Amino acid sequence: MDSIEPEQTPFAAVSAQTSRWSRQYQAYLDKSTPYTTYRWTSTAALLILFLLRIVIAQGWYIVCYSLGIYLLNLFLAFLQPKFDPSLTHDEGLEDGDAASGLPVRHDEEFRPFIRRLPEFKFWYLMYQCTGPYW
Repeated sequence: MDSIEPEQTPFAAVSAQTSRWSRQYQAYLDKSTPYTTYRWTSTAALLILFLLRIVIAQGWYIVCYSLGIYLLNLFLAFLQPKFDPSLTHDEGLEDGDAASGLPVRHDEEFRPFIRRLPEFKFWYLMYQCTGPYW
């Protein structure tokens, strides 16, 4: 005996479809994580296509300039450490003690360089701002 399911509202159907697409998109992102060279090569190609489009159209220079400033901001955030040991207000943020800093003796713990913006997030934001708009 088939039970009659209540009809799904249009909002619920759109929400379910959007949820399905976002899960698929996240799965593709997860699969692309180990392929760093291919990700950056495709992003560089998209950026070159975008700049070529700007040159051919002979316009939209302000948009290109603002995109360049944004990409520079992302790049600088990628190069900066998350916690700057030279600043006094950042001391002790990593593990909670006030005397944290660079190791001076051999028996102190080594703390690796932690980026303010991780590589994958840097790539993703760069791809997001150049990919869909070329």
